[in-house]
Amino acid sequence: QVQLVESGGGLEQPGGSLRLSCVASGSIFSINLMGWYRQAPGKQRELVASIFSSGSTNYADSVKGRFTISRDNAKNTVYLQMNSLKPEDTAVYYCHAVIRDGGGTLRLSNYWGQGTQVTVSS
Repeated sequence: QVQLVESGGGLEQPGGSLRLSCVASGSIFSINLMGWYRQAPGKQRELVASIFSSGSTNYADSVKGRFTISRDNAKNTVYLQMNSLKPEDTAVYYCHAVIRDGGGTLRLSNYWGQGTQVTVSS
């Protein structure tokens, strides 16, 4: 059983910063990919940023230059540093990971966190 637990959301003013964290725990052999998605009310869930175990990253155009994704492989943790926040960044942010399960199966599976609310408003 693998769990992703997010933290760090909240209310911030436009132009401010927030840092999200997501820790993966459980029966893990390896983590291929970790990332963040977000879903605003009435909109589809969209990719914000992702990072491979090699350190290679990918960002949505809307957050390039403002958000930075990083990970600590030893801690099975991914971070999202969000700077210069805008009201349109308001959404529920979900952690995502592609994990090869431990326990002998080595099955590759997708996992999601429960989501953390980010609200940008004055």
